[in-house]
Amino acid sequence: MAASSIGLEPMAPKGRPPGIFGARRRMGGMSEPFLIGDTMTGGYGKGPDILHECTVKVDKGEIAVIVGPNGAGKSTAMKAVFGMLDVRSGAVRLNGEDITKLSPQARVAKGMGFVPQTSNIFTSMTVEENLEMGAFIRTDDIAGTMAQVYDLFPILKEKRNQAAGELSGGQRQQVAVGRALMTQPQVLMLDEPTAGVSPIVMDELFDRIIEVARTGISILMVEQNARQALEIADTGYVLVQGRNAHTGTGKELLADPDVRKSFLGG
Repeated sequence: MAASSIGLEPMAPKGRPPGIFGARRRMGGMSEPFLIGDTMTGGYGKGPDILHECTVKVDKGEIAVIVGPNGAGKSTAMKAVFGMLDVRSGAVRLNGEDITKLSPQARVAKGMGFVPQTSNIFTSMTVEENLEMGAFIRTDDIAGTMAQVYDLFPILKEKRNQAAGELSGGQRQQVAVGRALMTQPQVLMLDEPTAGVSPIVMDELFDRIIEVARTGISILMVEQNARQALEIADTGYVLVQGRNAHTGTGKELLADPDVRKSFLGG
């Protein structure tokens, strides 16, 4: 993967400094992961359960990836963690605090950033205006964070005065991720960040995601490109029909014969 363009050297997960985007080290003495959706069962509104005792979790500065077949509940699990559907049993905890009943807006204030797969930018606004919109909850000077986003995605600085809707698909995804980083999140949640982009752009986006994690921000990501996503994952979750089918490190899942046969094309 590419060397970090934001000046940080790779470190062991537990030794990373506070992130340049504002992520903070986990509070001392805690034994559970920084973010966990714990045995979540639930669905949308009064509809049937889509998730069935599903658990996903991610620690500070780590990358957790959710993969599985179409209709497996991957994006639903992500939305449950972010508060976009009813969790009828189980819980969501952030830094040891139960946030199961909080709205998505309240979770953003707690340090969670979410990038949906579609409709994730303001197409009529410029790149820079999109980034400014991302800082809507902040009252301090955002110039430093914006400079860091431009360091991470240099093409956005070049096109900062261009309408975001005129950008390529990969550049739009960079705007969406950059806008989420403007909130200085402790957790960044990405729903299919490489959907519809070329393999070259996918690799570039994954490089940038690794760089963000190196700053201490936790990454929880849903991906259809399972093999490539598991290659960068500290932890991987394979969901089937809303349930945990396989869990392990990215390397373990890539080497698992059952996972390879069923979900990775052999």
